[in-house]
Amino acid sequence: MKMKTAVKSSTTTKRGFVSFLLSLTVVQAQSDWRVTYSSSQICAVEGSTVDIPCSYTYPSRRNEHDTVVWRSFWFVKMYGNDPLDLRNHPDYRGRVEYHFHDNSCTLRITNVRQSDSAEYRFMFMTNQPEGGATGSPGVTLSVTDPDLHVRVINTTIFHGLTWRELNCHSRCLLPDRPSYVWYINGRRIITETSFRLSGYLFPADSYTCALKGYESSPSPSVCVEGENCSRVTYTNRSICAFEGSTVDISCTYKNNGAVISKFWFTPHRSQSWRFPSTPEDLREDPQYAGRAQVLEKEGGHSTLRISDLKQSDSAQYHFKFKTQKLQWHNDLPATSLTVTALQVQVTRINWTYYTVVLKCHSSCSPAPHLYIWYKNGGKIQEGTSSFSGYFQHLDSFACALKGYEDFPSPSVCVHGQDCYRVTYNVRNICALKGSSVDISCTYYSYESLQSVFWFSPDRSHQWKRGTEPEDLSKDPQYAGRVQSWRGGWIITLRISELRERDSAQYHFKFKTADFEWGNSFAGTTLTVTALQVKVISVTVHQDYTEAELRCHSSCSPAGGISYTWLKNGQKIPSAENSSHRDRLYPGDFMSCASKGLENYASPSVYALKTPSVWVSPLDEITEGSSVTLTCSSDANPAANYTWYRKNQTLSSEGAQLVFSSIQSSDSAEYQCAAENQLGRRESKPVFIHVQYAPRLPSVSVSPSAEIVEGSSVNLTCSSDANPAANYTWYKENEDSPLASGQIFTITDVRAEHSGNYYCEAKNTRGRHNSTFTLTVVVTAGVKLPIVAGLVAVVLLVIVAVSVLFLIRKKKASKEPPQAAERQNDRQQGEPEEQDELQYASVQFSPNQADLYSNIRPARPIRHTERQDVSEYAAVRFTGNATRTRRPEEDTAALYSTVNKHR
Repeated sequence: MKMKTAVKSSTTTKRGFVSFLLSLTVVQAQSDWRVTYSSSQICAVEGSTVDIPCSYTYPSRRNEHDTVVWRSFWFVKMYGNDPLDLRNHPDYRGRVEYHFHDNSCTLRITNVRQSDSAEYRFMFMTNQPEGGATGSPGVTLSVTDPDLHVRVINTTIFHGLTWRELNCHSRCLLPDRPSYVWYINGRRIITETSFRLSGYLFPADSYTCALKGYESSPSPSVCVEGENCSRVTYTNRSICAFEGSTVDISCTYKNNGAVISKFWFTPHRSQSWRFPSTPEDLREDPQYAGRAQVLEKEGGHSTLRISDLKQSDSAQYHFKFKTQKLQWHNDLPATSLTVTALQVQVTRINWTYYTVVLKCHSSCSPAPHLYIWYKNGGKIQEGTSSFSGYFQHLDSFACALKGYEDFPSPSVCVHGQDCYRVTYNVRNICALKGSSVDISCTYYSYESLQSVFWFSPDRSHQWKRGTEPEDLSKDPQYAGRVQSWRGGWIITLRISELRERDSAQYHFKFKTADFEWGNSFAGTTLTVTALQVKVISVTVHQDYTEAELRCHSSCSPAGGISYTWLKNGQKIPSAENSSHRDRLYPGDFMSCASKGLENYASPSVYALKTPSVWVSPLDEITEGSSVTLTCSSDANPAANYTWYRKNQTLSSEGAQLVFSSIQSSDSAEYQCAAENQLGRRESKPVFIHVQYAPRLPSVSVSPSAEIVEGSSVNLTCSSDANPAANYTWYKENEDSPLASGQIFTITDVRAEHSGNYYCEAKNTRGRHNSTFTLTVVVTAGVKLPIVAGLVAVVLLVIVAVSVLFLIRKKKASKEPPQAAERQNDRQQGEPEEQDELQYASVQFSPNQADLYSNIRPARPIRHTERQDVSEYAAVRFTGNATRTRRPEEDTAALYSTVNKHR
């Protein structure tokens, strides 16, 4: 327990006042007259006992008289000049005690209430002329929720396990001997009643405490270590909203692991759950069908949005999530939603002239809004929430928020209860297709009625006078299906054999000689719904599927309903509940109906049929065009579709697979699979052939060696195309094609065949050509024996050169010294031609002349370049020269260039 903003003393104020009982002067602000409070603010929990202590001082003797305190009391902050002793205050009677001891004073208030929140002051009075003193300001008491917090107060490690102690702490005064409730991951621990929780507590779990009897105000959930534990924190504990409006209920959640499911629910609807203790997604509840959606944001933010609020939506809303290891439970309180209707409050200003002020209000405090005001059922103005003026005593008024005119306040009389008005017994009715519904209202009129009837603004296009309503019984859509009757001031409309198009608003209208009830005031909204079969769970076996089914509608019709289940069109005996389990074999179908309305049975549910695939366009598919594949399967519930390409799942899912600009690479085998709660089927594959113009052709030559005159050559043209291309061969600067077909053969190549050629690939989608150059090498007909002879000659030359080199080397070793000296002199003097191994180039000409003619030595190798090994020679045969070898020529002439000219 902790006081807020503790102070040791308070300022006393000197002033005089006339007591309600006695005329006494109270003197303050003197050092010897003082009231001191130990705290300036105190927080307390409703139902607890609060002590507010103080002390006071005064002079023991003054004016030659002993000072005597003859009265002291506590009071709530003064209004006017008459402070009232709390013991005499009707709101505190029996709950207030005073305790005095040695100039100390303590106020005790038991069983405090929220209305006790106020500023409390102490006053004492004496026999002195100064009177007495009071402390100002006093002590402010706030009666609120327990304001609890969980603290980790001790941590001990035993053999690797962590023992922790948690303390439930409050900043407010608590009731005597309080009991506590502890929660782990939102689940209540029944056995714990102490303010302390201890044990081997896991970091993944979150812990919460509450004061017993105040479970609606628990502490925030906390982790015992770090911040990575599972918890849910609601943005608002309570929300108030108007009927017909939209509300967002939000929370943040943290989880230790991947979330496998999450949803919002309300325990208020547990009677509609399959298992009463197992919450179900609110979006699956017929009462919220089409009105509830969940908005998710990153970082663990979830928002439940409910639109078209009804007063029956007033409930507590919880968020639940599950991971592989744990789930968040629903024992902790969540967000309480209160849906309120508008009311008109009448305040009379002048009774004589019937002047009044009307105020449109509710138990909620709305944001600034425009209001619509109605007088006698007709719209009169838009404005603020207040409306005043002079009104006749028979006038009635109602209000609505702009944009929510279907949810107006009830009509009220400005004077008494005698006025014209229409009050609808029920604003919203939901009924099953094929059934009958009664729509009633109460009306008041003080003149003879000339006409009374029901109408629907949705049928205004049938009215003869445009804006003048007409009796519903004369509308062809309702012929023979509507009737109405009166009983006192209550009139009832009955519509039988309901159809879904009967969903509309229905208004009552009456007329007298001098009065007509307006057309603007909202009536009763009827929603006609058909039954549906929902698949709850399935178990697939080899020959059949076992399914649990539920019969439901998009709203909750009034009254209990008995159901009839039909299998393959035949009634199933003793199946009268909303849920039914059965075996479904291939070809079976199931439906349900309200008992007695079997002619209005729900659509049947049945296993999937093999899906089929349609291709659009149906004609040939060309590259770059738009192509759509559509998968369809007769199924109820509706099937979900998945597409596959060559057994690989595509990222695109849905009934259609769209190629906005299909390419040749998209040519492949495609397949779709249809799946619903009752099974899965796959279509047969559709192979997609994408047609496209020929690509740039490529040309290959065979043989790939040098093309010699007189030989044969094959030219092959290839191009990727769909459909396959046709080929035509052309030579540059020639108009006529040379040949057609993929291969072009020249059997006897001649010199004139040299030149630029191109092949053209063509199909129904286009054409493409490729150019290449053919070069023919002209020859003189060198035969194989001659070539063999040439090789032999070259070999003989190489052998001869090698022998001569060895002989000369041997001779040089036997020369006399003089010769060696002359040789050295030559080396030091002019350079001589080298008679050692020389380089030569040999070129073979295509002519068959003397292969040994026109031999000339190549550049000699100087002495400094002399090699110790044999060198290579290149031989070139050219021309037709007849030059013969002279005897005087040195054998080194064999290392020569041989040119054989043409």
